[in-house]
Amino acid sequence: MIELPTDLPADLVPLSWLVGVWEGTGVIDYEAGGERFDGEFAHRVSFSHDGGDYLNYSASAWLLGEERRTPLVAEMGYWRLSRPAGPADAGPGLLPAVAAPVERTADDVELLRTKEGGFDIEASIVHADGVSELYLGQVRGPRIDIATDAVVRTAGAKVYGAATRMYGLVDQHLLWAWDIAALGADLASHASARLARVE
Repeated sequence: MIELPTDLPADLVPLSWLVGVWEGTGVIDYEAGGERFDGEFAHRVSFSHDGGDYLNYSASAWLLGEERRTPLVAEMGYWRLSRPAGPADAGPGLLPAVAAPVERTADDVELLRTKEGGFDIEASIVHADGVSELYLGQVRGPRIDIATDAVVRTAGAKVYGAATRMYGLVDQHLLWAWDIAALGADLASHASARLARVE
């Protein structure tokens, strides 16, 4: 049984089912530029918190082969409910808040609920290969659907234009699917995995 943390700020309660370290395997199946990419990979994902109104995110994946494990991706970022920043919030940069901290309550968070019954979320994810993504979407119970609103890449990064991700808690496993538009191909199914909570 998944135990939900009880020490989270109110803004993180809708995302609380993600907290922990998840490990498992998945499959890649993508075609671009006349090449077919497929195979099985190992995946480790971590969602943690440090008292802020966001979850820390990190993930790594390795292609599984007969003799070695080839690194595929390393990424890190932050996931949060979408809400306007106010005078009690720090930032941008190192700028401190200009008003006294306000402890947000479950009632405050409930005011953010959408007409669809979920909560708007945003996720900022940076890949080790020079790609940065800003995802927007919704969490509705134990399911998250997000799509890129912006993608930035370094001059040396491979062509990567857009993505969608879906996460869901099914039978105490974290299932996810990732569609991408990369290497000149249109948005299409790219990878999926089934992960078990290990911490």
